[in-house]
Amino acid sequence: MSAVIAELLAARYSSQLTVSAAFVAAMLALAFLGPAPAFVIPAVSYAATWVVERYRWRALLINVAGSSTPVLLVAAVFQSIDPPRSGATFVLLIAASAAVTMALNFLIAPLLFALLDGTSLTENLRSMKGLIAPVGINIAVVAVIAEIYAELGLTALIFVLLNVVGFTYMARLVVTARERTRQYASLSWGVLSGLIRTLDERDSRAARHCAAVAAFSRDIARHQKMSKRDQEFAHTAGLLHDIGKFVLSDRVMERGGQLEESDWRGIRRHPDIGAELLRDIGVYGPVADIVRTHHERMDGRGYPRGMRGEDIPQIARIVAVAEVYDTLTAPDTYRTPMNSFEALNELRRVAGSQLDTVYVEALADLLSGRGTEYRHADEADFDRELDIERRMNEAVAPTTP
Repeated sequence: MSAVIAELLAARYSSQLTVSAAFVAAMLALAFLGPAPAFVIPAVSYAATWVVERYRWRALLINVAGSSTPVLLVAAVFQSIDPPRSGATFVLLIAASAAVTMALNFLIAPLLFALLDGTSLTENLRSMKGLIAPVGINIAVVAVIAEIYAELGLTALIFVLLNVVGFTYMARLVVTARERTRQYASLSWGVLSGLIRTLDERDSRAARHCAAVAAFSRDIARHQKMSKRDQEFAHTAGLLHDIGKFVLSDRVMERGGQLEESDWRGIRRHPDIGAELLRDIGVYGPVADIVRTHHERMDGRGYPRGMRGEDIPQIARIVAVAEVYDTLTAPDTYRTPMNSFEALNELRRVAGSQLDTVYVEALADLLSGRGTEYRHADEADFDRELDIERRMNEAVAPTTP
């Protein structure tokens, strides 16, 4: 019964693998009861979970095959060895049995799921790399609990198992929270990418331009040896820097028309509106600040706040350089496109007044020796730069100091 409860409370680290106290119960059965109970316990646990969750019955068979079959084989070997049921040798054999059982599970389950779903076995195995640490902990717990039971009896075992079940439940809450975070991040990025695509319908250069600015901004940040975090901020801000252009009238978006004062008010407000939109949806706060200030100028004559010099966020100054460069060289811009050499001359002309000289020269150094395909980002692809799957994974990854 404790194994069934543990399985129902189990923390799911992927759609195909569960690490729970049911594994501990199976290993105890292997050590003290023999192969048959060791086979039955995980099978019954998975069946009980299936009754509650009603996932695919073929997946149930794979879960049973991947958990019960390995433990049955290992239990038969353990029984044939028939070691003493306490002491260092016993603990080591239990740990080894748990490790072999889990290794067989890692081999059997991904293979069967790959055949069932028509997916890559390599991808399935790669998805389990993150489980190495939890599995190691489970193996250590199994060995310790087995020795506690051998030395202190059933009462001590019940106490320990209650703690393990409680820990498992807490782990499930953590994993559930991570999955909700992933879903929220997916929704947020889905909304933002949808807005960019809608903007692209009004201005055919929007998505390509955002992708190009993102790539140039990231590469400038990398060239300046900024942290990985700041490189990611530069890239994301480049993707989203024009998100506030939804406030602009069709007259502005069509380009080349006579602009009215209301149009200029919209142009000056779009960085603020983009920043507030990002804050409301929940994308990184620093990115919102970069989007808000990417049209500020070094001489204080920019908008919307009239900030100057070092008061402008560093990454916003990078995005400004990347945006002006792509606007000057792109074939889909509102002016006759320049070649890379001409564009760099223009950037140097306004360096110190409009743009930060440091990042203009960083871009010039970055472009040195690069081919035309890189210098002119005509084929910049928004989907490739968005890389939504990577962003979803990073949204739920544990943070590191």
